[in-house]
Amino acid sequence: MEHIQHLLPWSASGTERTLSLFRFGSGPRKAYIQASLHADELPGMRVAVELKRRLLELETQGRLTGVIELVPMANPIGIAQMFQATHQGRFEFSSGKNFNRDFPELVDAVAPLLEGKLTDDADANIALIRRAMGDALAALPAPASELDGLRRLLLQHACDADVVLDLHCDFESIMLLYAMPQHWPRLQSLAARLGAQVTLLAEGAGGSAFDEACAIAWLRLAERFPEADIPLACAATTIELRGMADTGREQCADSAQAILGYLAEQGLISGDWPAAPPSRCQAMPFAGAQYACAPHPGVVSFLQPLGAQVKVGDPLFEVIDPLTDRHSVVSASTDGILYARERLRFAQPGLWLAKVAGITPIRQGRLLSD
Repeated sequence: MEHIQHLLPWSASGTERTLSLFRFGSGPRKAYIQASLHADELPGMRVAVELKRRLLELETQGRLTGVIELVPMANPIGIAQMFQATHQGRFEFSSGKNFNRDFPELVDAVAPLLEGKLTDDADANIALIRRAMGDALAALPAPASELDGLRRLLLQHACDADVVLDLHCDFESIMLLYAMPQHWPRLQSLAARLGAQVTLLAEGAGGSAFDEACAIAWLRLAERFPEADIPLACAATTIELRGMADTGREQCADSAQAILGYLAEQGLISGDWPAAPPSRCQAMPFAGAQYACAPHPGVVSFLQPLGAQVKVGDPLFEVIDPLTDRHSVVSASTDGILYARERLRFAQPGLWLAKVAGITPIRQGRLLSD
């Protein structure tokens, strides 16, 4: 194991923050795994603890046939953001920006470096594009902030990986994945191993989230150079490891084992591993997700459990104003699966309280919320 540490730029005088990465194994293929980019989403960090322990064992046994890079705490800025004993890890205090948005989009910077060099040799093209991505990131102007520097470091390590797993969670949630539809065939076994019920698919969800920044460049380059053989060489996905409170030891150990089984399937770990179980995961368009909000303030009671199959008109939650007695029931506007709920139980204006994954697209434009 190699422990790599990067000092972030622009730390306040007298302080410094460091990004730590652990590199295991060697070989032609690479997986990159990071946890807690939203620093208050801790199930991924707990899974990373199990992954680190198991990867050390596998490396000692000589069973790693590729490189696996693990970042157990991908956000040294947000991990320290506490307000009155409440962790605030989604947005940077200084700028108000979401930590998982606005990653560098590499296509326009990389394309000029590839002109006249791509061929019908897919493997050669992959190697060339990965070098160009590294060169493009290195050529960017110096980071303008600590957050800018963090984003670049994470992307520098991930841009040459065959598999990228970004470990997140929701407030209260079932197990689910986000991915590009082109990658779904390659990710089905991962969803099955994790026991995911839903995978939300989108080609460009907006906001330049980390997984999208890693994966979509390959698609756009293939469109820009149609005469060349450019595979989608980076299968990237965001894994929502249930809810924020789901850091139980056995649960997280099972998730780590599922991820390792998938990496073995991808040719990064040798030995005998159980086959992926039959999948119960439904792939649905992210554009089909209903974000249900309350029509007025009040205390919230949910009327459906997580994972419930709902139909249009089924009640999701009720909101009661304790002063005026105004009472509203918010219902599903699409057939689908209730996959996430807000942890707060008092309705806030414009903020979602429940999410339903549906098969029929009902939204357009930017799909990611902040």
